[in-house]
Amino acid sequence: MSPARVAGGDEEVRAVLRFDPFRDFDRLSEQLLGAPSGSARVPRFMPMDLYRSGDHYVLHADLPGIDPGSVDVNVENNVLTIRAERSERTEDGVQWITSERFAGRYMRQLSLGEGIDSEKISATYANGVLTVTLPVAERAKPRKVTIAVEDSPTQTAISA
Repeated sequence: MSPARVAGGDEEVRAVLRFDPFRDFDRLSEQLLGAPSGSARVPRFMPMDLYRSGDHYVLHADLPGIDPGSVDVNVENNVLTIRAERSERTEDGVQWITSERFAGRYMRQLSLGEGIDSEKISATYANGVLTVTLPVAERAKPRKVTIAVEDSPTQTAISA
């Protein structure tokens, strides 16, 4: 592949073409289903990890480059909703070679079971990672059931 020359300059830009069948499928789906294209669309998901540690669950969601003020976490009807927004880049006088970083709104929803104490959910955002702590409700924690032992009834003699 020969390099392409940038108009009006002596610089060269090497173009690398990659085949990405999933990206092509996404574009086709957008065209067929009438979904908006470009930066206004909502991505399918934000990458996350979820695990249980002792008496709480921990969710880590990757949101690199997101302004912490745009992150919103709420719980309604046992559904945890995470929303965030990355602003569009607005550099004047630049010639974009490629622009693959999504700009726009992110949203992820998770159904919470009855065993989560939604009043005590907390969240922090550091280094592009949102961490949400979901405590297990007291009623859902394992507990030991005591067994009452009754003495066996004494047999009485029946006289005939």
